[in-house]
Amino acid sequence: MDTYSLMREFADSWGMLGIFAVFVFVVFWAFRPGSRKVHDDIANIPFRNEDKPAGSKEARS
Repeated sequence: MDTYSLMREFADSWGMLGIFAVFVFVVFWAFRPGSRKVHDDIANIPFRNEDKPAGSKEARS
């Protein structure tokens, strides 16, 4: 069996299974119960300085 066929067989079976496992892990990581506060904080970044532009001290934090 040549190298291409061997690698193709691996990618069709175990490689795809590995990619799917990574995808499922990332989805569970993003929607875990403890991440709600982090997502809400990140979603509100554009609205933090609505009244005035951020000063140099506020822009760094």
